[in-house]
Amino acid sequence: MVKLEFDQLLEAGAHFGHLKRKWNPAMAPYIFMERNGIHIIDLHKTIAKTEEAAAAMRQMAKSGKKILFVATKKQAKPVIETRAQSINMPYVIERWPGGMLTNFPTIRKAVKKMSSIDKMIKDGSFETLSKREKLQVTRQRAKLEKNLGSIQDMTRLPSAIFVVDVMKEQIAVREAQRLGIPVFAIVDTNSDPKDVDFVIPANDDATNAIDLIMSVLCYSIKEGLEERKVERADAAAAEEQSEDSTPRRERKTKAARKERVKKEDSEAMKAAVVSKFAKDEEVDE
Repeated sequence: MVKLEFDQLLEAGAHFGHLKRKWNPAMAPYIFMERNGIHIIDLHKTIAKTEEAAAAMRQMAKSGKKILFVATKKQAKPVIETRAQSINMPYVIERWPGGMLTNFPTIRKAVKKMSSIDKMIKDGSFETLSKREKLQVTRQRAKLEKNLGSIQDMTRLPSAIFVVDVMKEQIAVREAQRLGIPVFAIVDTNSDPKDVDFVIPANDDATNAIDLIMSVLCYSIKEGLEERKVERADAAAAEEQSEDSTPRRERKTKAARKERVKKEDSEAMKAAVVSKFAKDEEVDE
């Protein structure tokens, strides 16, 4: 597991909170001090909370669960896109479509619409459309790809969501909370952490800080996925070995049964011969 270093976070500016007048009192446990009117985040707590979140994400990945990464703010978008793609997890970096979680079937219909357009292009039916219809379909496909392309493979609700800036993504957090989906989040000093299950106190405006925290989380998820692969391979090998050994056991059982029948027949024949000799002796007398 990759570990966060205090100096790395300090250099990335993860310790800078918001102005004191903008703070949320609920973040008091994560604030180290106030300097020049700005709150300073306790980086020791940042490290501890990141490791706690990483361990939970690792177990989720090991169980085959999906985690949805959400960040629509400019500073976080490129980081989330790159990191989420590296571990093959769904993500949202454009506008959050309202109802993505609470009205998931409708979102899936839109994703299927995108797939049907791709099918039209492949089978040649797209070429039969008029020039105007082609333009409309192409624009619709581009819009769907921009907003929903990153969740195309998400066929069911995610098991958790990861959010950068809970204030900006409050709709996503609210939907997850309503459905009982755990929320992981990078939370700054101006935010309310009460709706977040795994709080990572840090500067949510610093690209380097976000990337540093994401690198640890994604590494843990990758480890969980690799462990899942190994476990499935071992289970498949054990099952195959079990199937190979089944005929051998059956042969042994059949041989034992045949031997038992043969022994019973021999004893029956012996009893019949003894009985015959006894009757012959009675006749002779």
